[in-house]
Parts: sequence; C-alpha cells; structure tokens
Amino acid sequence: MDGFNVPTGDMDLEKRFRSPILIVADELVSTMQSWPLKIVLGFATAFCLIVIFVGQIFDIGEKQQAKRQVVEQLHIDLDNGTDSLAASALNSNNATHLKTMLVWRSEKVKNGDNLSTLFERAGISTSQIYDLTASAGGDLLNNLSPGEQFHMGLDSNETLIELQYIKSPLVRYVYENDDGYFQVEKRTHTADVLYGYRRGVIKDSFYNSAKRAQLPDNIIMEMANLFGWDIDFVFDIRGGDEFSVMFEDRFLHGERLNAGDIIAASFKNQGKLYRAVRYEHRDGTTRYYSPDGLSMRKTFLRTPLDIFRISSGFNLRRKHPIHKKIKAHRGVDYAAPRGTPVKAVGKGKVVASSFSKPNGNFIFIQHGQTYMTKYLHLNERKVKVGQSVSQGKVIGTVGSTGYSTGPHLHYEFLVNGVHKNPRTVELPKANPIDDSERERFERVSKAYLLKLKLKGLASQNDDSIFD
Repeated sequence: MDGFNVPTGDMDLEKRFRSPILIVADELVSTMQSWPLKIVLGFATAFCLIVIFVGQIFDIGEKQQAKRQVVEQLHIDLDNGTDSLAASALNSNNATHLKTMLVWRSEKVKNGDNLSTLFERAGISTSQIYDLTASAGGDLLNNLSPGEQFHMGLDSNETLIELQYIKSPLVRYVYENDDGYFQVEKRTHTADVLYGYRRGVIKDSFYNSAKRAQLPDNIIMEMANLFGWDIDFVFDIRGGDEFSVMFEDRFLHGERLNAGDIIAASFKNQGKLYRAVRYEHRDGTTRYYSPDGLSMRKTFLRTPLDIFRISSGFNLRRKHPIHKKIKAHRGVDYAAPRGTPVKAVGKGKVVASSFSKPNGNFIFIQHGQTYMTKYLHLNERKVKVGQSVSQGKVIGTVGSTGYSTGPHLHYEFLVNGVHKNPRTVELPKANPIDDSERERFERVSKAYLLKLKLKGLASQNDDSIFD
C-alpha cells in the first residue's frame, strides 16, 4: 500500500462534526494559499489596524464611563456632606475665586488720622476694626504716620477680607480675614543701591545752590549737619565755594525711591577744603570721619537751627531795635519762621526754663563745668529744669516772646561765664577713631575718597562736552 487513504464517506462525516468556524477558516486559508504573497500581507496589516482601532474605542469609552462615575460620586457625596476632602478642595477654590472678586478701596494717612477715620472715609463699617486690632499684629495699626497707605479688599457684603498696610515702598503688612480672625504677614522688598553723585558752586545760599545741583532735600540737610561743626552755613558761606557729594541712591523695580546715606563729601569754604567719609565699625555702628580719622561730630554744633537766615550778628555796640539805645548784643539772632525747631547744640543739663518780660520764653543749658548756652524769645519750651539733653535734641521752637520785633532765636554761648561769639569761639577738638579700627578705616576711606574724586573728574569732563 503506497499511502493511507481515508474513505470519502468518512471525510464527509468529519466535516459534519467540525465547528463551522474551523471549516470557514480552512476554506479561507485554502483560498489565500492561491493568492500572491503581497495581497496576503496587505490583508494581514489591515486586519491588525482594525483590531487596534476597535481596542482604542473600547478603552476611551471605559475611561469616560469611569470619569462620569467619579463626577456623579462627587456630586452625590457633596450633597450628602460625606466627602470632607472634596468639600475642602472646593472651598479652597471658592476662596481663591472670592479674592479675585474683591472690591478694593484705598486711603492715604493724613495728619490726625487713625484706623477709624480711614474706614469712615473709605465707607467701611468701623465695627470690623475690633477683630482687626485684636488679632496678632493688630497693635501695628495703632501708630500711623502721614503718607502711609491702606488698600482694603471687601466682598459683596462689604466685609473686609484683606487689608494691606503699606508703611513704605519696601515694607507692607497684609491682614487676611480667616473667619473673623485676621492673620498678618510682613512682606518686604530690598532696594537696589547705586552711588549717586552731585557737585555744585555756591552762588547765593547753600540750599538754593544745592537745589540747582539737583541734590535731594535730605542730602542737603545731612551735608549741613555733617559740616555744621566746622562751617557756619549762615555767616561763613561765600560765592564761589564748592561742594561735592557721593550718596546712596535707592531703586525698586527700576524706579527711584529716595536717597540714602552720604558715603563721602567735600566742601571748599573760603579756600579751605573739608572732607568727610562714612565708616561702618566692626560692631555695625556708622560714623563720619575726616580723612585723618577725626570724628566729624564735635562737642558742639555751630548753630542751633536747621533752617535759618541771620537777622542780627554778635555786636557789643548794637543799637537795640526797640529801646533805640546802644546796648551790648551778646549773642546771635537767627530769624526763622515761628515754630521752627530749636536744638541743643551739645549734651548738657537744663538749668533754667522759664519766662521773663525781656527774654520771653528762655532756656539755659549747662555743658559740664566750662560751657553754657542760652536760647531766648522761644514760642514754646519743651524741656524742664534738671532735665538732661543730648546734642541735637529739640528743646523748643522759634517765637517772638519778650522784647522782640519778629520771630527769631537769640542764641548765646558762654565760656567760664564770659560771652563769646558763637560763630568764632574755639570749640573742643574732635575725638579720633579707635586704634583698633585705624588700619581698616584708612583702607575704606581712601577707596571712597578716590571714588569721589574720580566721579568729580568724570563730571567735569561731561560738563566740558556741553561748554
């Protein structure tokens, strides 16, 4: 027998008992075996793509169904109050949305203002002030200064939700309402500090000449204070005197804020050059010194006023403006607006603070055993007998009490009981810098003074371009 032959009847019986799917598959395979190979591969590729596409449809459908179930579950739980986590998340989103819906009102602090007047001016109920001031940090709102700003954020019910207390461009306090209790956060900015430089020539007064040189007011006053122990800015100033100053110029986000401290300065008065440089000690304190290390701060100020003009100088043969008789004028009269602050020229103790018909309101201060200063015709006295005062402390204000023809301060300086001309009296020498700081001071001061000189040369070159 050459092979094993299955009877035809048996083959028909096998087909009847086989799965119809298998029969179709066999016939399909038999048919495809007669097709070219390229057609078979094409059909196989198309089949695979169809399977992948159908799978993706089913997968997307399942995800959408799951997402729909989660949303429905959240909705049901929130309605029933059973899902605290979901509720918290929703409340947080609502709070963020609420802050974006606040209505903001702004007020600037004026003289005499407090929180109540600010709220009334802004149209906000003052009943909310208690919760604000009773919270931690609320005491900061008790001492307001003119020029400070407030921004108040309110909701649709006129409830204060956020308050921003802006003390300065660099410092603000933010109060946020947390269910009636305010929490405060201090927010600060750091200014960018550059070196500003100005120079000028005296043509009339120092103040007017400095303003023409575009010096900020606080730098003008600082220069007068800095050199005020050596130069009388009323009597000693002459046309042609020169000054230069390098100072901190502070900026925030590219916008100029203000001028800071003087770094180095010079003043040429009647041909004599005075220079000063700022030095920070190792303990963090700062003082001004001459290039050779002598403190610019002397025992006495030359003048007791910041803003002044002279109406009468020291003259032992002066005719009195009221009595019209020759009467010794043993001091200097500084004419100034009524209410101008009068400063103690040195540290000492008040030995007299009273009123008399000729002197009006007057104050006498004893400085150790040797010196005494007297201040007459005051409008107001701010110190009492026995009180100790520091140099520069405001002791009263300019007035016109007693024998006086107008608002002015009469100032006298006595050495061992003898009247001396306050303008020219020789004052005690300044203290030198401590030996432990000397080497470091010399390095720092030379660098600052060199920079001041170089800026002056650069400024002169710039001016020559436009000559």
